[in-house]
Formats: sequence, C-alpha cells, structure tokens
Amino acid sequence: IVDAVGHLTEVWFDGGIRTGQDILKATALGAKGSMVGRAFLYGLGAMGEQGVTKMLEILHKELDVSMALTGTKDIREVGRHNLAQL
Repeated sequence: IVDAVGHLTEVWFDGGIRTGQDILKATALGAKGSMVGRAFLYGLGAMGEQGVTKMLEILHKELDVSMALTGTKDIREVGRHNLAQL
C-alpha cells in the first residue's frame, strides 16, 4: 500500500498493533506512525494512568529489543531490509 501512494500521503497503521515488533514491521513497511488504541485501553482499564505508562514502557522496550536484534540503532534507519523475505 505504501508503494502505491508513494510520497503523495502519509500512511499510519491503525489496528493490529499489539507489540513493539508490530511497530517495527509497520515502520519497515513505510508507515509514519502506529496507533495502539486497544493496548492503551487495556492499560487504562487495568491500572489507570499508571497502566497506560506501563503499556508505553513495554512497547518501547519491545521495539528497542527488536531493533537491536536487526542491528538498527535509530528508528529512521528501519526499512524493508529489516524484514525477512519468505
């Protein structure tokens, strides 16, 4: 999809983002951002504001580890080369 619109618009992933790995994949496919509404609501429902903070910390850590495993230090360096070709 990102290839189809190229530079004409920004693509944001909304739905299916549950982990830091999902954020990495979305970014590698060309997304400018990812929505994490369900995870946000789960954190809010479980622990209120602290739950949302914890959810964001978990996603950040998962993304950090995933980037490290691909040898990437900066999110701006993430691209299709970080995805496995099956």
